[in-house]
Formats: sequence, structure tokens, C-alpha cells
Amino acid sequence: MDKFRMVFQFLQSNQESFMNGICGIMALASAHLYSAFDFNCPCLPDYNLLYGMGILFVPPVVLFLLGFVMNNNVSMLAEEWKRPTGMRQKDPSVLRYMFCSMTQRALIAPAVWISVTLLDGKCFICSFSTDIPLDKLGNQTDHELSERELKRILARIPCKDIFNGHEIVSREVAARYLRCISQAVGWFFVLTITFLAFLVRAIRPCFTQAAFLKTKYWSHYIDIERKLFEETCTEHAKSFAKICIQQFFEGMNKEMGLRHVHYQETQKEEDKEETEKLLGVTDQGTMNKVLKNWHRCKPPLNLNHDVCQNGNASAFNNHNVQFNNLSLPRREVAAYYSKV
Repeated sequence: MDKFRMVFQFLQSNQESFMNGICGIMALASAHLYSAFDFNCPCLPDYNLLYGMGILFVPPVVLFLLGFVMNNNVSMLAEEWKRPTGMRQKDPSVLRYMFCSMTQRALIAPAVWISVTLLDGKCFICSFSTDIPLDKLGNQTDHELSERELKRILARIPCKDIFNGHEIVSREVAARYLRCISQAVGWFFVLTITFLAFLVRAIRPCFTQAAFLKTKYWSHYIDIERKLFEETCTEHAKSFAKICIQQFFEGMNKEMGLRHVHYQETQKEEDKEETEKLLGVTDQGTMNKVLKNWHRCKPPLNLNHDVCQNGNASAFNNHNVQFNNLSLPRREVAAYYSKV
């Protein structure tokens, strides 16, 4: 159990590396899923294109959504986007950076699926078998067939067992022709994705380094703040529940007080520690109000906010700290405050 806890803590502290590993695993899983997928082209003129394009684009959409679902920052981004402004202003650049970062990771697995599918060529052959140029690859003039009958024969090119148009076009020649086009499109897609990834990684920080650092810092801050708030709520709920349960059993067993004197004495110190963890929130209504205020008006990101409201006492403490840091004599400090 301790090993699992250590692994979980490591994943929480290295969330970015963990998400990169998840994206890599999903990319490998998408390639393995395609190799294990049983591709069965319907070999019908009206369904070949629909089936082929569905295999090419529907699984990437599913993998893209799974990439968002498996990212823990999705709920945090949605909460930050929909929360009321309150005392803390929203920064659109931070939300934009977080969304772009999640989108980039979620696009890895769909890009791998599309690349593998195009390089394999089965979907392309199934989709465009009725569009091959017979004037270059086949012999259409010697057979008096209607256009619908000709497309019905060409639609059977992906199906080796039922193809019966060897007099019109060689099945092997047509399959090689479509597979070459599919692989060319696949390599072009890989080159485009690689080039775009290079541009995003290399050029963006060069032009907007300050904005990049700012958005990256505050996106990490929002993530850490959410985790610390959840941990604090968990600790508070545990302490609150423990005290409520103990008070319940103590009330039920008042008549047995003499038998539990030693137990009550040992529990007093523990109760004090648990009460300190409650931070003054000791009833249901107050806790609900705290949670509601946290959602509606989060505190401003200004550590000196409370200090500015304390008036002369805080100013006195600040001056005292400054003089202590400068190591001035006591007489000069007293003379300064007498003037103030």
C-alpha cells in the first residue's frame, strides 16, 4: 500500500511528465488498436466512402476526447472559466494557454491514428476504389457496361474474394495505385504535423517570452491552489467528522463516565489538535458559506491586502521591521517614532 501511495504522490508532483507519458501511451495504444482492428470494407458503391472515412476520422475524434477526459486540468479550466469574477479577475491568456496545452497533448493520439491509417492504405483503397482512372489503369472500351454496374464492380476491388472485374482492371494494379496515393498523403500529413509542432515549440517563446512565462506561472498556480484547497478541505472534513463522532458517543455514554475517565483524559489533547485544524469553522452553515464564498469571490492575489487594511498597527510593525533590518541604534528608532 505504501508503494502505491509513493507512486501516487510522485504522479501528483510530476503532473506534466505524467500527462506526457499518458499521451505517449495513448499514441502507442492507438497504433496497436489499428493493427488489431478487423477492417472489413462493405464493397458497395454507396457505403465504401462512408465506411472508409468513418474509420479514418471517427476513432481520432474519440481519442481526442479521451485525451481531454484523462487530463486532470479539464475540470480546473472549466471551473476557472465559469466561476464568477468576484474579488479575483480572470486572465484570458492563462485560460488560453491551459487550453492550448491540453489540446496539444490530446492531438497526439489522433495524429498517430491518422498517420498509421494513411500509411497502411486500406481505408483509402476502400473509400476511393470507384474513382480510379480506367483510361490509365484499365480497359473500359471493350465492355459495354453502365456507369452504375461499372462502379459496382470497382467497389469490389478491396474485397479479394468477390472481385470479378479482372477483364476491366487488374485488382493488384488498382490497389497499388491507391495505396501509393494514400502513403503519399500520409507522409505529407506526418511532415505537416511535425513542422507545426516545431513551430509551436520553437518560435512561440521567442516572440512572447514574457507572456509565455506569465501564463505558465499562473496556470501552475491555479493547479497548485486547487490541490491545496482540496487537501485542506479533506483535512478539515476529517477533523470535523472525528470531533462530531466523539461528541456523539460521549453524549450517549454519559452514564458510563466513570469507566471512561482515563479515555476522556487521553482524548482531550487529541481533541485540541483536531479543533485547531478546524480553523474556526465548526458548524455546517459556516462551512457552506465558506465554500460558497470561495467559489463566488476568491481572495485577490495580493499578500499585502490584509496588511493595508490594518491601519497604523501594521504600519508600525513594518517600520519596526525596516529599522531592525538596518540595525539602527535604539535611540534613533525612538526618535523616529516620536516624530511619527
